[in-house]
Amino acid sequence: MTALPDKAHTDAVSAPLRKVPAFSDLSDADLEWFIGHAEERRFSAGEIVSREDSPADTMLVLLSGEIRGRRESEPDSQTYTAAAPSVTGFLPFSRMKTVPMTARALTPVHALALNSSHFPEMLHRMPELAQRLVGVLTDRVRSFTLVTQQREKLAALGKLSAGLAHELNNPSAAARRSASALRDCLARLRQIARNIGPEDCALLAKREEEIRASLQPAQFKDEFKRVEREEAIQAWLEHRKVADAWKLAPLLTEANINDTQLESFAAAAGDSLGPELMRFATLLEMERIADELEHSTARISDLIKAIKEYSYMDQARLQEVDITKSLETTLTIMHHKLKRGITVTRNYEPDLPKITAYGSELNQVWTNLIDNAADAMGDNGKLRIRTARENECILVEIADNGPGIPPEVKSRIFEPFFTTKGVGDGTGLGLDFVYRIVTSMHGQISVESVPGDTRFVVRIPIHAPE
Repeated sequence: MTALPDKAHTDAVSAPLRKVPAFSDLSDADLEWFIGHAEERRFSAGEIVSREDSPADTMLVLLSGEIRGRRESEPDSQTYTAAAPSVTGFLPFSRMKTVPMTARALTPVHALALNSSHFPEMLHRMPELAQRLVGVLTDRVRSFTLVTQQREKLAALGKLSAGLAHELNNPSAAARRSASALRDCLARLRQIARNIGPEDCALLAKREEEIRASLQPAQFKDEFKRVEREEAIQAWLEHRKVADAWKLAPLLTEANINDTQLESFAAAAGDSLGPELMRFATLLEMERIADELEHSTARISDLIKAIKEYSYMDQARLQEVDITKSLETTLTIMHHKLKRGITVTRNYEPDLPKITAYGSELNQVWTNLIDNAADAMGDNGKLRIRTARENECILVEIADNGPGIPPEVKSRIFEPFFTTKGVGDGTGLGLDFVYRIVTSMHGQISVESVPGDTRFVVRIPIHAPE
């Protein structure tokens, strides 16, 4: 770090300084004043330009090179990059107290550093520069907010993806188990076919249909009753010299065959009792497996359909939205979080008109409000959703019986970066994001909260204004 010595050197620095947009058309006298009050700084690649948590008191004008900043105490934090010719660091009118991140030179850097103690004189002397620096500050805030909002969206998407992966894993795992069990059943049937004579088939088929028509799903009060029934059937089979009675007994127990039906089989099957009972029990098991496969694949199909509806894939961004369907789709997507111990009560007004809105953005509103309600209740409580028509608007009320929002907090919950969650649990952008989506649709959002009853009320116009 060296002080700027003479006029010749000042003239040499003026050329790169004029390439910085904010300084491009300032007078020579103004440039000379700025250079005379600033410090010239040079940094090698990798060298620290500014250190996080140090006092924020220096504006940095990059004449050449590039720097990149990141909070080294938070490895996953977003990065900030500045390249010459540009202005960075602490700017006039900024409320920053400490440097938020450590900046290092990516390439050799040549810069001018002006201490904030010179700001009053600079702003008085060069009011046009003041306006430009305010613009730089505004652009920086806008850029930072946009990046942070994108991070919030990605974080929300990550949470939804994790929940959906869990929801899809359950039915897909069940389908795989069912397919494996079905393969075992087919192998068992091939083996049994060798032990049943063709002359027995007609009589046994008739007996099977009679029994199948009268069977009811097995319902045991507890596991002890199930085991007791298995032992009774196994003893009955062993008494009649049926091979592998221990394998057959659980199948017959699950099929819920009673003693009368077993005796009927014994009378009809004769020496083929064991193979016939195994065949009949296996066929019933295959029916149960088919039901499980149908249920599992239907659940997967429903989730995929919900995902498409949630994101409004293959549809125009602005479309007619069915509010009830929109809420139900979001509840399906959020099922992984609500199923733990939250009871959902729906009170939908029938025959609500569709609204003209941004469908995917509206679903993000419901997602944020429902997610916040679930967090407030600690995954155990009552979630109430109500819809109604109110003049030319559709009203959606999302309520929970959580501890409520403190009065001193309620007036600030729609502010950017404000959050009541613990460190690492939220960015404070969720409700700000909700507020901006609703207002962009010319709607309104309000909140009323007392302990045990917090209600967010959203009103969206049925017809979007031109």
